[in-house]
Amino acid sequence: MQDTATRELSWTDFEKVEIRVGTVVRAEAFPEARVPAHKVWADFGGDIGVLKTSARVTDIYEPEELVGRQVVGVVNFPVKQIGPMKSEFLLTGFHREDGAVVLAVPERDVPNGSRLA
Repeated sequence: MQDTATRELSWTDFEKVEIRVGTVVRAEAFPEARVPAHKVWADFGGDIGVLKTSARVTDIYEPEELVGRQVVGVVNFPVKQIGPMKSEFLLTGFHREDGAVVLAVPERDVPNGSRLA
């Protein structure tokens, strides 16, 4: 376990991270990825719009299961090249003991673009 000093963020640091809700509008297999992944497009509404990412969630989710679901993503990281695609947001989730990732999702529907409070 890390000591508190290396884990601690200031409130100002936390406010810089834009963690928002979006609805998955498209998902498909990403066979070019080195590690099994899906390509996921989510609509974050308003000024953000639709962003795409590569998501390592293939152990639990099929692409068609993701479409229509609200997800939580970090939308202000720099764009990252992942194989032939540019990832525009970080889809968030939690690792289980078996290594599978379970998506972080809102408990109830909220408007796309809503920011984590």
